[in-house]
Amino acid sequence: MDNLTNCTELQRFSALGNLLEGNVPSSVGNLSSQLQGLYLSGNQLSGHFPFGVTNLHSLIIVALENNHFTGELPERLGILKSLQILELGYNKFTGPIPSSLSNLSQLGTLSLQSNQFYGRIPPSLGNLQMLVEFNLFRNNLHGSIPKEIFEIPTIAYIRLSFNKLDVPIHTAIGNAKQLINFDIASNNISGEIPNTLGNCESLEKININQNNFSGSIPTSLGNINGLQILNLSHNNLSGSIPESLVNLQLLEQLDLSFNQLEGEVPDSGIFMNATAIHIDGNKGLCGGPGILHLPACAVTHPTSTTMKKRSIVLKLVIPLVSMVSLSTMILIVVLLLCKKRKKRELLSLPSFGRKFPKVSYNDLARATSGFSTSNLIGRGRYSSVYRGEFFQDGNVVAVKVFSLQTRGAQKSFIAECNALRNVRHRNIVPILTACSSIDSEGNDFKALIYEFMPKGDLHKLLYSTGDDENSSDLNHITVAERLRIVVDVADALEYLHHNNQGTIVHCDLKPSNILLDENMTALVGDFGISRYEDDPTTVSLGDLKSTSSIAVRGTIGYVAPEYAGGGEVTTAADVYSFGVVLLEIFIRKRPTDIMFKDGLSIVSFAETNFPDRVLEIVDPQMLQESDLGQNVPASVKEELVGHGLTSVLNIGLCCTKPTPSERIGMQEVAAKLHGIKDAYLRRAKETVVV
Repeated sequence: MDNLTNCTELQRFSALGNLLEGNVPSSVGNLSSQLQGLYLSGNQLSGHFPFGVTNLHSLIIVALENNHFTGELPERLGILKSLQILELGYNKFTGPIPSSLSNLSQLGTLSLQSNQFYGRIPPSLGNLQMLVEFNLFRNNLHGSIPKEIFEIPTIAYIRLSFNKLDVPIHTAIGNAKQLINFDIASNNISGEIPNTLGNCESLEKININQNNFSGSIPTSLGNINGLQILNLSHNNLSGSIPESLVNLQLLEQLDLSFNQLEGEVPDSGIFMNATAIHIDGNKGLCGGPGILHLPACAVTHPTSTTMKKRSIVLKLVIPLVSMVSLSTMILIVVLLLCKKRKKRELLSLPSFGRKFPKVSYNDLARATSGFSTSNLIGRGRYSSVYRGEFFQDGNVVAVKVFSLQTRGAQKSFIAECNALRNVRHRNIVPILTACSSIDSEGNDFKALIYEFMPKGDLHKLLYSTGDDENSSDLNHITVAERLRIVVDVADALEYLHHNNQGTIVHCDLKPSNILLDENMTALVGDFGISRYEDDPTTVSLGDLKSTSSIAVRGTIGYVAPEYAGGGEVTTAADVYSFGVVLLEIFIRKRPTDIMFKDGLSIVSFAETNFPDRVLEIVDPQMLQESDLGQNVPASVKEELVGHGLTSVLNIGLCCTKPTPSERIGMQEVAAKLHGIKDAYLRRAKETVVV
């Protein structure tokens, strides 16, 4: 860097994704006075914030994300009056947020997420009247969200999840007319949800789950016409569900689970889509559409006049009903005595903890045309999956039938039931119901019924050809879309490893167990060999403790190396499998590809070519499908795409370290991938605009 101090016309310095180590030299402050962009993200730089940066008064962008910087931010940062983007996320910065940042009057993006900042959010940040993105999630901040933040006319993204905020939301939030994403999940915020939140007419996503909100759900939320995601789960909300929510025609996900809601559930709008809403954990709900399978609401008490009329009717009807009932009972007893003992009796099922519709073997046989091979869409070690038209409404479902004659299939069924009975996440394939019965020949029959995923599984999409039926391969999917897929899978694993019901280890993550819905959202499925981590608060599955030694658990190519030596079942093994899947998605090579032999694996292949030859090893057809405009110069495209791919492959390599202790956890993986995806999309959008 010392050699660049003579480049007096230098306007941009980029060393993105080069795995640089050590401290940033103090000579950075001697770079050109015209320097506008400093890009050092995606390295392994350490030490304190490079103080010399504060001498570069023309800076517009400072990007130091995904490094190992420590210490407090200098107050002198506030003198960079031209700064528009400050990205310091995914480091280890600590201390309070400098109030001097409020002097950066041109700032549009403030990203300090995934650090160790503590203290309160300075109210003076409300002076940033051009701020669009306010990202402080995953820190140790407490106190309130200053009302001044809500009064910034341009504010569109407020992401403050995973902090320790504990003061009720100010009613001034209604002033944030441009707010698109409001995410304050996993804090300690109490009080009521402000009714003024319904004034934020641009909102698309509200996520306030895992807090201490009380009171009722504001009816004003039904006024936010563009709302797509509303998550109010895991709070102390009470009262009824507002009828106004049925007006939200663009709403895709509604999660009201685990509150204290009661009363009748609306019977139209999103409430007609059982897979889009989550209302379990509210003991007082009733009514609603039949597909929700809620108990009927109590009938209101009749008047005394009505009671007299009813009494007269009952005197006439009761004797008649008694005679009919007695005759019917006699007939039923006779019929039961004539039946064989095993005639389609229902066997015991693991308790799911919430009500599922009951189905029989005959129901499933009809839905799948007698389990016809024409409806067979997949086959695994312990089961076969069929496409079926199920329930009276004609919904298409996936019916997973277990091959009970195969050793281990019975345990696989129980494992999957136990893993999924309390699991609810947008990136985990939702189970609709289960069946444990007798087939037409008197044999045991067990099946799970899932929501049908029209895009199939990721393996078929990766390797399908133009000759395949319904071919829609990833040859035609861009970098951004692949980033969304890996983010979806990372979110699912983070939930499994860190959910309130106890840690779940998937044990067999691979592309064929990742399904895609019609919107290309990725959902993780197939929990047939999943395990709870050994913990006194969780249930061990079958006779196997989660810490039991096993020879190999999973699929060759995706199995963590410690399993080959009889290692224990841990979340670190899932992390390894995820890393392999990530590399496969972007390189488009199976880990069992013929090229991987003589000690070469997909992991070592990526390591050998990282970071200098990343663009040479990734799927070449992916690079032809650009997220950018047609008029963007090739050099700009290559730099942007190359940086994005370098950052994401680096995550894959961090996940596939040879020993479990070296691998990063899924919380960190998910956070970093979200940052990489958001940064790529934002820069792609800025490039198109240019």
